Amino acid sequence: MLQKKICMVGAFATGKTSLVARFVTSIFSEQYQTTVGVKIDKKTVNIEGKELNLILWDLHGEDEFQKLRMSYLRGSSGYLLVVDGTRHNTFDKALELQARVENTLGKIPFILVMNKFDLTEEWEIDVNDINQIKAKGWIVINTSAKSGMGVEEVFQTIAKKMLEG
Repeated sequence: MLQKKICMVGAFATGKTSLVARFVTSIFSEQYQTTVGVKIDKKTVNIEGKELNLILWDLHGEDEFQKLRMSYLRGSSGYLLVVDGTRHNTFDKALELQARVENTLGKIPFILVMNKFDLTEEWEIDVNDINQIKAKGWIVINTSAKSGMGVEEVFQTIAKKMLEG
């Protein structure tokens, strides 16, 4: 069986852990849990008739106190760049992290995940910002770990991209 490592990358409190929990166990918790270091989960998916074992590395969020350790990214086949749509600074941080990850790993598949879509009335990220990113050829998927919207799509899409790569 093929095995692929996916890293969850993004600022502090963007919903990386909640997205993994929703995908792996179909559960969402309102309780915030800080990831210390890295938390690893696994899920087997079927992509176009191929069994694929996804190893999900949920990395701690980056903030002014804690920098993302690039060594966690080694061996990754792809990554999800997670943004909290209600906090514009997490979008800026995602752009910065994407550049750092690409400098470390080279060009590998990734998706910009616009999380917390259930809170669109509190959205701080402009459609023009997202359209500029899409114009660069990035895949952008709206998700809500709370409702489950887009979660399966994100992981299926990144898995397909990694198999193509």
